[in-house]
Amino acid sequence: MDMMEKLKILSDAAKYDVSCSSSGSNRKNTNNGIGNAAASGICHSFTPDGRCISLLKVLFTNYCVYDCSYCINRISNDIPRTVFTPEELAELTINFYKRNYIEGLFLSSAVINNSNYTMELLIKCVKLLRKVYRFNGYIHLKAIPGADEHLIKEAGLYADRMSVNIELPSSQSLKLLAPQKKKENILKPMGLIKNSIIETKDSLKIIKSTPQFVPGGQSTQLIVGATPENDLKIIKLAEGLYKKYSLKRVYFSAYVPVVQNNPKLPLINHPPLLREHRLYQADWLLRFYGFTASELLKDDSPNFDTNYDPKTSWALNNIHLFPIEVNKAPYEMLLRVPGIGVRSALRIVAARKVAYLTYDNLKKLGIVMKRAQYFITCKGKYSGDTTFDLVNIKQRLSPSIRELMKFNENQHEQLSFFSGLPDLYKPNDIFSKINGEL
Repeated sequence: MDMMEKLKILSDAAKYDVSCSSSGSNRKNTNNGIGNAAASGICHSFTPDGRCISLLKVLFTNYCVYDCSYCINRISNDIPRTVFTPEELAELTINFYKRNYIEGLFLSSAVINNSNYTMELLIKCVKLLRKVYRFNGYIHLKAIPGADEHLIKEAGLYADRMSVNIELPSSQSLKLLAPQKKKENILKPMGLIKNSIIETKDSLKIIKSTPQFVPGGQSTQLIVGATPENDLKIIKLAEGLYKKYSLKRVYFSAYVPVVQNNPKLPLINHPPLLREHRLYQADWLLRFYGFTASELLKDDSPNFDTNYDPKTSWALNNIHLFPIEVNKAPYEMLLRVPGIGVRSALRIVAARKVAYLTYDNLKKLGIVMKRAQYFITCKGKYSGDTTFDLVNIKQRLSPSIRELMKFNENQHEQLSFFSGLPDLYKPNDIFSKINGEL
């Protein structure tokens, strides 16, 4: 099989993995090297649907020893199979980089033979890029669950970011859809990567020549909609992963029904994209707005409202805390007002030290007044276009059913080297997924 055919198969097989991000690394170029993943180096190139296209996103192989029900690469599925050699993939990456097609590599793999054998092949590939081709651009590498510790540690010396995909939100779901996988084998490398990052940072304080270890941190992916877990369980799991393993990102991937006629999987025609979108918004609230999972959802209402973003839902459910006076409210409370983001809250705090703010001032500071107006007062005045009443405010903030249907019908996919552009979201639909401003 020629290289282009391999690339076509393995880049298409990688599109279901969304846990790629090219931020956070500070790897600099070296003498006679090529590429740069320093903070100002690697370019973020997003399509309007939020997908990063600056990386060559590819599987090393789609041969797999596992038979996970939800996965297109499972061993029982009859699909074209192929595998790169480390030399082929390293050369391909460099050639694409020199042609300015890509700015880095996102390398994952199915498990061929066993975890250690697969991890050794991945390491050999990235080692060729770093040592032989002297490539100093961005590399995101998958850690294969079940691989030996020394292999994970060696891989971390060459990767800017690593990820271990949890895939399913509970042990019960793993037993149902991926019985060959063990939760412990997934979490163990996460802990190892976290501890190695800490050790490297401590060592750098004493020995400046200490080799970098995964300078961009680690991430993971959760599949949404393949199993019956509710949003509360998923967002609590994400919260726990951030706290315990210091992850940079938890990515959510709406289940794509690539497998037909499997009684263990849900019967759906389209991926639950709106649910994925709500989880991303909630994730942003956890990381930057000071919310907790138990604040956003309760046991008696464990799923996000499709009509409102999580921040607006929280505000409506806690209407007794509003309206707040923007000239006096603490920063932490400003962050909880729909329409006020992190940057605009900081601007309010800075500006009100000089003078009392008016509604005109707020507009100039970047506040989204069409949402914020119902939850704030300015110099004691309320300017919502309805009375301060929960029912009326809900009606004003509720999106039209037509808009929700359009969002759910759109499907996103990885850009391909071999096809035209996919259908895209409207820019407004995906805006908060990219920058998190709610």
